[in-house]
Amino acid sequence: MIKRIKFIGIPVADQDRALDFYTEKLGFRILTDQQFTPTQRWIELSIPGADTGVALFTPPGHESRVGTFVNTSWEVDNVENAYATLLAKGVEFTAPPVKQPWGTSVVMKDSEGNTLVLASR
Repeated sequence: MIKRIKFIGIPVADQDRALDFYTEKLGFRILTDQQFTPTQRWIELSIPGADTGVALFTPPGHESRVGTFVNTSWEVDNVENAYATLLAKGVEFTAPPVKQPWGTSVVMKDSEGNTLVLASR
C-alpha cells in the first residue's frame, strides 16, 4: 500500500526567503511553485538523489510551528564536510557536529528559524 514518503512539510513565514535558502544554500530543486491560496503558494522541492521531497508551506492555523524543531533527520555523506560547506554559505548551526557511537550529527537552522538534524554514520 504505502510506497514512500512523498514530501515532508516545513512551516515557513516567508516563502520567498525559504525558497532562496533551500535552493541556493542546500541545492534543492523546484518541482512546483504555484499559487495555492490567496496568501500562499504551494512550493514543492526535490532533494538531488532522494525520493522524498520538501514542501515549503504552512497550513492555516499552524503558524506557531514556524521556527521550531522539524522532526526529521537528513542523511549526508559526511557531517563535518557538510557543516563546513554550509557554514561557509552562511547557514547557522546550534553547535558544532557531535560524534556519538551511532554516528555524527549537527543541528542547523533554516531561514525561518526551523531546526533540522543532519547526520551520517
